[in-house]
Amino acid sequence: MAQGSRPGAAAGGWGEGAVAIRVPATSANLGPGFDTLGLALSIYDELTVEELPGGELRIDVSGTGAESIARDESNLVARSIWHVFEAVGIDAPGLRIDARNGIPHGRGLGSSGAAVAAGVLAAKGLLAGRAELSDTDLLRYATELEGHPDNVAPALFGGLTIAWLENGVPQHKKLLVHRGVSPLVFVPETTMSTSAARGLQPSQVPHADAVFNVSRSALLIAALMQSPELLLSATDDKLHQTYRAEAMPETHRLVQALRAEGFAAVVSGAGPSVLVLADGPGRRLEAVEVARRAVDTAWEPLMLAVDFKGGTVRDIAEGALEHEF
Repeated sequence: MAQGSRPGAAAGGWGEGAVAIRVPATSANLGPGFDTLGLALSIYDELTVEELPGGELRIDVSGTGAESIARDESNLVARSIWHVFEAVGIDAPGLRIDARNGIPHGRGLGSSGAAVAAGVLAAKGLLAGRAELSDTDLLRYATELEGHPDNVAPALFGGLTIAWLENGVPQHKKLLVHRGVSPLVFVPETTMSTSAARGLQPSQVPHADAVFNVSRSALLIAALMQSPELLLSATDDKLHQTYRAEAMPETHRLVQALRAEGFAAVVSGAGPSVLVLADGPGRRLEAVEVARRAVDTAWEPLMLAVDFKGGTVRDIAEGALEHEF
């Protein structure tokens, strides 16, 4: 087990007060819903977290991207837990964290948002009986850490979420997705920095493009909830994907090839993964065949479901689910 900069803790089983957390991957933007819409997907990070005395820190990580995860005080899950403890006025504890990662890193599937969501949910579980945290509190703390709520909202609450700021306070609305909507994600071997992708966006856009995206965002809600046959038109975008295309040429090429064949394909989050919102499970196999013909580079197709639960936390000793949205 890897040890961070704080002294190591005793090995052994999980003690009283340990909690188990599961958080889903997410895809933000969904085409026109830039920094607003997010969808929870059925790939998961699973963690077990326990408070330790004396400021000890022990972190063990396995699974996807494990080699790149910090094992010291810069670890994002640990930082998120301590952030919540500090916010409620309780001294930051030592921690033992065992993470089993399933969400690809740096691929536009919300890996950092999932880590933040896992941390605030772990804090909620560890603080049970000492501090009560509402859904609004969890979203606020997660947004403070992540910088924007479009990924952390679906990671916390599941389903399709609309996220916005009201007087500087993050808010969300969770919506149910039509059962005919069938997500497919194409994951490349390459990664993309979210900050680098954001840096490609202009500070101003034409009025006509803004109006275009407002109409498509409204249509997208209807398509996802009631009318999947409208998904191709509803996922069209003029605010961010074109500007990022030069940094992700293979992503852009795949999106264009899929859309030309009638598939609602978009850049997943900041990329470089591609999300297809198919209007039925069988259509996904057709999309895989289109992708095989359209690009030369390797893409891993993941046929997923919409995750409706979002993040969960349970007390290990009691075996009871403490929190489910």
